Amino acid sequence: MVLALLAALVVLVVVLPGLVVDHDLAGARIEVSERLGAVNSVRTTLLQAVGGAVVLFGAYATWRQLRVGQENLNATREGHITDRFGRAIDQLGSEKPDVRIGGLYALWRIADHSAHDREAVISIMAAFLRTHLPWPPQGAEPPSVEVSINSVPPLETRAADAQVALTGLGVLCQGRRPDWLNVSYSDLRRADCDGLWLNNINFDGACLEAASIYQANLTRASLIAANMRYVELGTSILHRCRCIEADLRGARMVRADLRDADFSEADLREANLRKARAHGTRFTGADLRLADLRGADLTGADLAQAKLQGALASDFTVWPPGFDLQAAGVVLAEDPGDEPNILLPAAALARNVRPLRSV
Repeated sequence: MVLALLAALVVLVVVLPGLVVDHDLAGARIEVSERLGAVNSVRTTLLQAVGGAVVLFGAYATWRQLRVGQENLNATREGHITDRFGRAIDQLGSEKPDVRIGGLYALWRIADHSAHDREAVISIMAAFLRTHLPWPPQGAEPPSVEVSINSVPPLETRAADAQVALTGLGVLCQGRRPDWLNVSYSDLRRADCDGLWLNNINFDGACLEAASIYQANLTRASLIAANMRYVELGTSILHRCRCIEADLRGARMVRADLRDADFSEADLREANLRKARAHGTRFTGADLRLADLRGADLTGADLAQAKLQGALASDFTVWPPGFDLQAAGVVLAEDPGDEPNILLPAAALARNVRPLRSV
């Protein structure tokens, strides 16, 4: 190959310039000095062309080498992520809670650095909640169904690994495409969900009693037949959320966004819906007795067959056109004014809830 390249170079530099000049002259006679100058000009041009080709070839070879190096680096990185993923999954099967917590945080970190593994990590965290905290509780260790909610420790105390999985789930779901995620029939009593993104998540049949879901995003979430007694939903977004037949007795939904949500047949006795936005919300057959609706905007809400005896309303409550307050048994009361913000996080975790009057 080297000899062939040398021979080609000799032909290009020594033989070809003369042939080019003779071809261009077409048999015409010129002085020797002029012919020599023409040959040198052709030789210079050919050498410049060869030099340019060499530079281009060197640039291509460098680019190719960098490309191969990048592919090798990506393959090595994928191998490391696969190894870390496998070790994290093994940690989730440990009997020690701190090892499981380490595995969950490892998966969380993998999801932050690998978009390809993000969906898998989210699904694993959801499955972790379903399998480790089923509702109703199984075994003698978890608090039973009959235990008063004031006697149930916060989720971060009784199942710290489950709280980490729930928090990771709510953070990683931010900006996620609207795929359905199943966390149904999970025991999430006194869970801390403040500020999390829980949109398009299936909580059907789950127990969220006294959970703190302050300023959370529950858009298009499904909470059918869920236990949400005493839940804190202040300023949360429940746009187009399905709460059909859910138990929301004593729930606090101050300034919550309930637009186009479905509360058909839901139990909302003693619920606090002050200043809530309920444009187009369905309350068909819902039980709103003793609920606080002062300042709520119920424009376009469906209150067909809803029970409203003893519910509180004020002059700032906006009702659907033609709604008869007196016939429904609504009680007019003074408006409480501006609602204070919750200063401390997870307010519903530490407070003792009062017994329901409507039991």
